[in-house]
Amino acid sequence: MGGALSGCLFARHALLPQGWRRDVLLEWDAAGDLTAVTDNAAPPPGVEVLEYVLPGMVNLHSHAFQRALGGMTEVAGDGPDSFWTWRDLMYRFARHITPQQMETIAAQLFAECLRHGYTAVCEFHYLQRDMAGALYARPAETAERVLAAARLSGIGMTMLPVLYSHAGFGEQALKEEQARFRTNADDVLRIVEALAPQRGGQVEVGFAPHSLRAAGVAQIREVAQALPAERPIHIHIAEQQGEVRQCLDYSGRRPVQYLYDQIDVDARWCLVHATHVQPDEVALMAASGAVAGLCPTTEANLGDGLFPLAEFIAAGGRFGVGSDSHVSQSPVEELRWLEYGQRLQRQQRNVAATADERRVGDYLWQAALQGGAQAAGRKLGALAPGCRADLLVLDDAHVNLCGVAIADVLGSVLFCGNDKLVRDVLCGGQWQVRDGRHVAQDAIAAAYKRTLAQLRAL
Repeated sequence: MGGALSGCLFARHALLPQGWRRDVLLEWDAAGDLTAVTDNAAPPPGVEVLEYVLPGMVNLHSHAFQRALGGMTEVAGDGPDSFWTWRDLMYRFARHITPQQMETIAAQLFAECLRHGYTAVCEFHYLQRDMAGALYARPAETAERVLAAARLSGIGMTMLPVLYSHAGFGEQALKEEQARFRTNADDVLRIVEALAPQRGGQVEVGFAPHSLRAAGVAQIREVAQALPAERPIHIHIAEQQGEVRQCLDYSGRRPVQYLYDQIDVDARWCLVHATHVQPDEVALMAASGAVAGLCPTTEANLGDGLFPLAEFIAAGGRFGVGSDSHVSQSPVEELRWLEYGQRLQRQQRNVAATADERRVGDYLWQAALQGGAQAAGRKLGALAPGCRADLLVLDDAHVNLCGVAIADVLGSVLFCGNDKLVRDVLCGGQWQVRDGRHVAQDAIAAAYKRTLAQLRAL
């Protein structure tokens, strides 16, 4: 889907890796890769001239099917609610989704993500089996459906088939409601192999051990060693205090400590959440080059806690953001609440900054771009030759940008009101959003509404 390949555009102001630059000509090839980025240029005749252009954000953690749960779990139970009570509701919901419904839900989500400024997504995909718990005739059936939704929407995709064998530490047997998630190392490698022909351009394929409680160390090693060295690996870790206690009871070590003791963790890894970590674990993560995958709106929605961002930044750590359960589809909201959570916890302002970058908006956007691109395992996250032609055009007519100095644009985007300032979105060299609307928005939304009606009638 998408508009005709335009080949180039001209930006009065563009956010390059070295910061904002004026009069920038961006050119890309038929494959959707940037071939030249020239500042202090003149606009060629007939080329579209835009005011503010910045790289599209990477959504480094997504469970697409959970988009259809939005708003349905915000009811208090008889006792204290937590991640674990939410998980029970999610399990019941997941039991009934068909592959076609999964594709429809994912297409709606991805169109929304594009409209808000995400141009790539890492899909942590664990709903692999049919309703009876059997593998489909095509083991990659559901992953292929999510990839089809990505193609329909035009978003870039890193597909991460999930290794999910146990219900808890010590290889506890899966529960009945987890039957659709069950995979072993051989299953995951078969799915990865089946998806290999789709790699390239807009698609990468890695893998994800669900968590240390759901995947054994020997299994993780087996799959990691079988994958080519450049493929990304993501894992949920230390998301809740209950998980930390269970890991301590099982191994005598906290989750990040246990992972680093058992596995060679390097820059191909993304440690999702890592909410409850101690100073030695922060140092381990930063030194290894792994990305911390932070999902502030979901972590707040589930009552998980706050990642020690300031300490991680000080240690030279890399991070990115994801929408996870999709209570929000906005990178602006994730980055805003990443900063605001730190301000509330530390009772101070302007936490996410360094000696080299004092502007919080600029630091957050650029750091999350770099971490997200690394986690995606693709050439993303920058307006630079060799990267994908993924970019956002801001609404320069919006009052929030009226008269704003270029140095304050990202601060205004992140911290000035709740209006969406993304007007147009180019992804892989094709326009997928124009004037705030996705090019297939009506058709995708109509199919999604039919799917919701089916699921909510159960």
